Amino acid sequence: MKSLRSLLNKNSLKRKTALDDKTVFYIFRKIIQEEFGKVGTEKLIPDYFSRQTLFVKSESSNWKSELWLNKEKIIRKINAELGAGAVEKIKIK
Repeated sequence: MKSLRSLLNKNSLKRKTALDDKTVFYIFRKIIQEEFGKVGTEKLIPDYFSRQTLFVKSESSNWKSELWLNKEKIIRKINAELGAGAVEKIKIK
């Protein structure tokens, strides 16, 4: 039979590693602000986060292209903040 202590330690570790939408969106907005300024945060809106993929809405094809060209750099910066492998892909709508 497992002790209560071992169960609590396993559950607390899971909570620390689990990422929620709000955390990923906050870091994404922060990085977009650094890269593209206030206009970038208004035009590139995080929509959904699932299975290490961040889905982003864009208001124009120009901003889609800008994000597409810089997505590897943005993914690296997000992972530097959240930990390696937190976000593997960015898909643009």
